[in-house]
Amino acid sequence: MRHTISILLENAAGSLSRVAGLFSARAYNIESLSVAPTEDPTISRLTLVTRGSPEMIEQITKQLNKLVDVIRLIDLNEGAAIERELMLIKVRAIGAEQRAELQRLAEVYGGRIVDVTESSYIIEMTGDAAKLDAFIETVSAKRVLEVVRSGALGILRGTKALRA
Repeated sequence: MRHTISILLENAAGSLSRVAGLFSARAYNIESLSVAPTEDPTISRLTLVTRGSPEMIEQITKQLNKLVDVIRLIDLNEGAAIERELMLIKVRAIGAEQRAELQRLAEVYGGRIVDVTESSYIIEMTGDAAKLDAFIETVSAKRVLEVVRSGALGILRGTKALRA
């Protein structure tokens, strides 16, 4: 099962390396990873996505909590959460008909065209992974020149918050 884990950790050299090392040492895979400072510049928020059984996820969270740099963590799958990714996708856009279709698709999926050349568009889109995957499939692999995705970001709904 897919799990999104949000971690507050010290914003210090080696913190990310220790988290990644924990996964590597136990042969666990990280599907996506995003990290940036929070409103407090001494603390970073790391969001990672991994897959595993409930027992494996419990083991991961226990091991993460043992790391000195980890302040607090939460498995976002345990409550109501909002998850989003950012995607930039470069697509072949030749001819008025293709361009019109891509503009319509971008609009339908809530994306926006951020760059236009004679032969391509770059479309910016945010949403959950399923929405972004569906857009790529709809556009078709023949037209896709390049895809860049940020990885998942997540936050709990309501008043509950991950705080130091």
